[in-house]
Amino acid sequence: MTIKEALQKLEHFCAYQERCHDEVVTKLYSLKMSPEEIDIIIVKLIEDNFLNETRFACSFARGKHRIKNWGKIRIVNELKTRHISTANINLALKEISAEEYATTFDELSQRCWESLTERNTLKKRKKFCDYLLRRGYENNLVYDKVKELELLS
Repeated sequence: MTIKEALQKLEHFCAYQERCHDEVVTKLYSLKMSPEEIDIIIVKLIEDNFLNETRFACSFARGKHRIKNWGKIRIVNELKTRHISTANINLALKEISAEEYATTFDELSQRCWESLTERNTLKKRKKFCDYLLRRGYENNLVYDKVKELELLS
C-alpha cells in the first residue's frame, strides 16, 4: 500500500471517530507500513487536524462518563494506557462538571444498592463497594455513600 492510499484510509478512520496516536499507529502497522512511512502519515494527519490528542482525551472522558458512568480514576487509567499526556488528561477531566459527576455517582450508587439482593450486610457492602470502585469512583465517595445507604435502609 502506498503512503497516499494509507493516508486516505487513515483520514477516513480518524474522521469516523476520535482516535489517539496509539490506535492510529497500530492501524498503520496492521497495514504493513514501515516506521518511516508511519511518521510521515502521523505528521500529515496532525497537520490536517484529523488527529488531535487533546480533542480525543476530552471526547473520551465525556463519553465514558456519560454513557458508561465511569469515575475519574478509571478514565485516568484508561487514558494513561493509551499514552495520553498528563496535561491532556487534566484537561479531559475538566470536561466533567462536579454537579454532573455527583449526580451520576448518586444515581449509579442508588441503582446498585437497590439491585443487590444479598441478605448478609457485610457481603452486600463488599459487593456495592467493589462495583463502584471497579467503575473508577474515589474511595472516600464510595465508603461515605455505603454508610449513608446503610443508615437509610
